Amino acid sequence: MIRVLVAFASERGGTAEIAEWVGAALRDSGVTADVRPAGEVESLDGYDAVVVGGALYVGRWHREARRFVRHHADGLAHRPVWLFSSGPLDRSAQERAIDPVPGVAKLARRVHARGHATFGGRLAPDARGFMAAKVARTASGDFRDRDRVGAWAAGIARDLRSVTV
Repeated sequence: MIRVLVAFASERGGTAEIAEWVGAALRDSGVTADVRPAGEVESLDGYDAVVVGGALYVGRWHREARRFVRHHADGLAHRPVWLFSSGPLDRSAQERAIDPVPGVAKLARRVHARGHATFGGRLAPDARGFMAAKVARTASGDFRDRDRVGAWAAGIARDLRSVTV
């Protein structure tokens, strides 16, 4: 059985929920998946592949996602790895593929990631914090697409099964 770690970094829970959707789609596709906050993962032992997700804030991937990839770079470079970002507070991620931001692209190259996807984000109208509250006045909403996330994760499962056959 293929075992995948889905590690995520989320500030307000939207990216955590996307990670759960990824894990559920992997399991529905016959892959064992553990979904865990990136900051709580101490080792990659026992995992055949890794998916790392992080929220985007002002064009930067969440600090815990960056730390996770840097800390586990050697182990990630020897496993199939996929990355995802969440954050656009509009429908752009549903309308077209969005390249990873420069910092994520650099990390993807470092660990030889097989792919990256950018998914829409979520921001509550009553978001707390100076910047979040300011942005929420004009761009609040839920722009995540569960079907797109599930299809992406199912593609990862297909790739993993083709490698192990």
